[in-house]
Amino acid sequence: MDIKKAFSLIKSGDIDFVDLRFTDLRGVWQHMTVPAKEFSKDALSKGFGFDGSSIKGFQTIYESDMLLMPDKETLFKDPFFEKTLVCICDVFDPETGKNFEKDPRYTAKKAEMFLKKTKIGDISYWGPEIEFFVFERMYVHLDSYFSSIEIKHRELPNGEGRVNGEYDSYKIANKSGYFPVPPFDKLQAFRSEMVKILHEIDVPIEVHHHEVATGGQVEIDMKYDSLTKMADKVMIYKYVARNLAQKYGMSACFLPKPVYGDNGTGMHTHQSIFKRGENVFFDPKGYGEVSKEGLAYIAGLLSNVKAILGVTNSTVNSYRRLVPHFEAPTAISFSKRNRSAAVRIPMYYKKEEKSKRIEFRCPDAVGNPYLGFAAQLIFGIEGIEKKLDPKKMGFGPFDENIWENAKVEQTPNNLFETLEALAKDKILTTSGVFSPEIKRSYLELKLEEARQNLLYPTPADFYFYADI
Repeated sequence: MDIKKAFSLIKSGDIDFVDLRFTDLRGVWQHMTVPAKEFSKDALSKGFGFDGSSIKGFQTIYESDMLLMPDKETLFKDPFFEKTLVCICDVFDPETGKNFEKDPRYTAKKAEMFLKKTKIGDISYWGPEIEFFVFERMYVHLDSYFSSIEIKHRELPNGEGRVNGEYDSYKIANKSGYFPVPPFDKLQAFRSEMVKILHEIDVPIEVHHHEVATGGQVEIDMKYDSLTKMADKVMIYKYVARNLAQKYGMSACFLPKPVYGDNGTGMHTHQSIFKRGENVFFDPKGYGEVSKEGLAYIAGLLSNVKAILGVTNSTVNSYRRLVPHFEAPTAISFSKRNRSAAVRIPMYYKKEEKSKRIEFRCPDAVGNPYLGFAAQLIFGIEGIEKKLDPKKMGFGPFDENIWENAKVEQTPNNLFETLEALAKDKILTTSGVFSPEIKRSYLELKLEEARQNLLYPTPADFYFYADI
């Protein structure tokens, strides 16, 4: 929605409130709401003040005053609150009048500017495949003397799937949820309604379907877009999924590995670079129809994969998903079509230049999309600038089953290893895209979060060790 239409709706009384939103370092959408009459041309130029010290990782209490500057190109009607507009904002420092260096959205914009500066391309395109679970019941309790998790869904193949005493005889076995029709698929109506809502707010969707895991795993794929715009859409997507799930009396869960013994949920990220309208990654004679620049980009990702995962797989739980044999991309390698490789080259449409891209399969949707997309782009560019060759570096291509290949290095099995690699990395900051301030605050925040996570004993601790 353009700003003229927004002001017209406000003037006519069709809009009562404007919800101002921004993303914190963890990737959580924050907001505050102003009466529509306060959303004036004067206010747009001045911004809206808020307390930055109350946002984790942002500011100290003695430098807390911050400004939200609305991005007029991001306006849309909130699909869950009547007469409310949503506007995504950038964070500014009122002292300097400049962008706040710890604003993840600003980092994403700097990544796009960095690409143009290198002259490798004019624009990068991003197409994340977001998977998530829609549980009919999800109870979580955590304290010192009583901790529990209980998940219920009618698809579950055991008796635990009863909801409100009702039993459904159409079950989905573990790892058997890919593409079954109703009545096995219980979420057709939910997904279709979510697609309609997203289309109405200008987030086009290409396809939706049930995913591999039982218990309500779904995938709804957005049409590709440029980096910052797609990161905005990821935030909108998660907002719609959670609020629609609540409307259905259910819970949308983006946790990478919420269920033991079944597939986890990732965010396979398709990406490409274009220059003057031509796909930099395309070469009809190359392996998988990928150019030398595309292969060098892949090498940049794979040679820096540990540091990347510190951003794209940013939770302790992320590494419960990254284990072999659950379609998890644990092999630090590349391949055509092989879904166990960290980087896959999709081969759906042969010799179609516009469709050629690479797919980095490791990320999950719990991470911050602005930082995650920016980090992938920077490391990919690093590979192109250094003319890296993934074949000479031993990354493949591997077109066979590589889970059992001991020569192929696997992704790290814990968050601390990836955060350590991220701390040692200098590429993100020397590029000028990640400021030292945002990197330092991000690492401090994620390390403290991970340490707190490990302080809590889990039921598995008692199950495996209580008899020793």
